[in-house]
Amino acid sequence: MTELVSLDDVRAARELLAGVIRITPLEPSRPLSAALGGPAWLKCENLQRAGSYKVRGAYVRISRLSAQERARGVVAASAGNHAQGVALAAGLVGTHATVFMPVNAPLPKVAATKGYGAQVELVGATVDESLVAAQTFAERTGAVLIHPFDHQDVIAGQGTVALEILEQCPEVKTIVTGVGGGGLISGMAVAAKALRPDVRVIGVQAASAAAFPPSLVAGEPVRLPAFATIADGIAVGRPGDITFTHVRKLVDEIVTVTEEDISRALLMLLERGKQVVEPAGAVGVAAVLAGVVEVETPLVAVLSGGNIDPLLMLRVIEHGLAAAGRYLRVTVRCSDRPGQLASLLSEIAEQRANVVDVEHQRANPHLRLGEVEVALSVETRGVEHSDMLISALRASGYQVTIAPEA
Repeated sequence: MTELVSLDDVRAARELLAGVIRITPLEPSRPLSAALGGPAWLKCENLQRAGSYKVRGAYVRISRLSAQERARGVVAASAGNHAQGVALAAGLVGTHATVFMPVNAPLPKVAATKGYGAQVELVGATVDESLVAAQTFAERTGAVLIHPFDHQDVIAGQGTVALEILEQCPEVKTIVTGVGGGGLISGMAVAAKALRPDVRVIGVQAASAAAFPPSLVAGEPVRLPAFATIADGIAVGRPGDITFTHVRKLVDEIVTVTEEDISRALLMLLERGKQVVEPAGAVGVAAVLAGVVEVETPLVAVLSGGNIDPLLMLRVIEHGLAAAGRYLRVTVRCSDRPGQLASLLSEIAEQRANVVDVEHQRANPHLRLGEVEVALSVETRGVEHSDMLISALRASGYQVTIAPEA
């Protein structure tokens, strides 16, 4: 039987972290408050040192190593946030860190990890594969493995997020946070349930990388055969043994969200909340906006990280606009005669839509002689506006096809 982390463990972790981590702000969210009909807040761990909550657990774990262990160095595996947390914590404690990251890890996270002084090794396609490499490295060199989630010290460190929430919003009724391996929600649930048993603690996973729901049904950690999501920070194929026990005993509910839900949440946070958040950090907000969880207010949603690749951000914004009905891709077939393209663009302008780009095609073998196909990307004000535009074009005699999302 795995022994649960205690409230005293979390409080002791907080003492260790004093002066090391930032007490992150709790910001009100008008869009969430409006959607829920009650107060909703954002716990901004995206503004934490190294860009996520991960430094909390990493520092607690590394700071408790003996002098002999520190001399051998530490090793970790991560898609990015734990890597940066370990690298920063190792530098503060005075030990050397080697971090194994997937070969497709976002370049800004790799660069940041190196910038904090760690040696980075790119191995494997997933964090799970990187973790195997890190374990092998630890066995070969004697370096201490700093697990990303499945260790009591790490769980206790992450639980300090909940202590801050309960002080910043004493009346909180629901806490929602993203879940990968389960370290953050395990620690938060320990603190929240010990101090406020009535608070509901809800975890959120990406539907295409959700290992906890089948594991909870099976009564033990279950490994997913395959998983992929834009939320790389929570793309974990199997819950930890220790975290699984905590989640099963303390967490009220685990729900899932789609990639489209995540994209919409990121767009809302950027546009309305002025918050730069990575996909994994936005899944709690995504669950609330998508209505997949029943929430009692006041609500606190944890923005667990803000380390997003700018190129991914561009793609996610575009995807979020499309998911919200504000970015429309269509192909229009019309006669190939002078002035036809100008007439088409004028029709779109009359509907007050904005054309982003145009591609004029004559070589498509499916086109009839004298016919042309125009591929358009158009900004609209939402689903209703998009529907009005398409109806107007069809009423004018154009053959319109909505392009599938990439």
